[in-house]
Amino acid sequence: MESTPRTRTPSPWMTIHEASALIGVSPATLRRWCDQGEVKAFTTPGGHRRFSRSAVLGLVPAGRRQRPSLESLGESAGRMVDDVYHRSAPDVAAEAGWAEARPGETERMRDLGRRIATAVLAHLEAADPADAAAALATAEDLAAEHGRIACAHGLATGAAVNAFLGFRGVFLHELCDTARARDLDATETTQLLEGANAAMDRLLGAFIRAHELTMAERIHCGCVRTGAAPA
Repeated sequence: MESTPRTRTPSPWMTIHEASALIGVSPATLRRWCDQGEVKAFTTPGGHRRFSRSAVLGLVPAGRRQRPSLESLGESAGRMVDDVYHRSAPDVAAEAGWAEARPGETERMRDLGRRIATAVLAHLEAADPADAAAALATAEDLAAEHGRIACAHGLATGAAVNAFLGFRGVFLHELCDTARARDLDATETTQLLEGANAAMDRLLGAFIRAHELTMAERIHCGCVRTGAAPA
C-alpha cells in the first residue's frame, strides 16, 4: 500500500540553509545580515548557526514582494510543471536508468515529480512567509517519498541522485526561460533562482536521507545483501 506524506509542524529553530530557503536568499546573504546584526542567531557547540523561525520571518514584511509573481506576469504554474514533466521527464528518466529499472513505475514517478515541482513553485510564489514554509515542507516530504520509492524499486543511490539532479536541472532551466520570457530584471531573476536553488538543496537532502534509510532497512531485514543494489 502506498504511503502518504504527513504534514509536519515546522521547527522553531532553523539551520542557515533552512532559513535562507524560507525567505528566498542565499546562505551567504543571510550570513552577512547576521554579521551586520540585522537578524540574530545563536551558535551551537559545534559552531553552527541556528536562527529563530519568527526572527527570520520578520525579515520579510507581510504582503511585501521583492519581485512580481509569475502569475501576475501571465505565467501559469500548471503550464510550467506540465512543460517540465511532459516534455523532458522521459529523457531524464531514461538517462538516469529509471525506465530500464522499472518501466511500469515511470508514470508514477513523473506524477510525484510534478507534485514536487508544484509545491516548490508554491513556495517561491507565496506572499506570506508562513505559506512559503508550509509549501517547502510539503515539497520536502514528497522528495523523501520519491527517495523511498526509488530505493524500494531498484534504483541504486548513484542512479537515484542522478535522476533527481536531472529533474532539478530541467526545472531550473524552465525557470530561467520563464524569467527571460517575462522580462524579469537581473535582480528579480537572481532572487527567483537563488530561492529555487536553496529549496532544491533541501529537497535533495531529504531525498538522499530517505533513500539511504530505506536501503538500510532493507539490508537489516535481509531484502538485499550489503553492497548490493536493492532488488
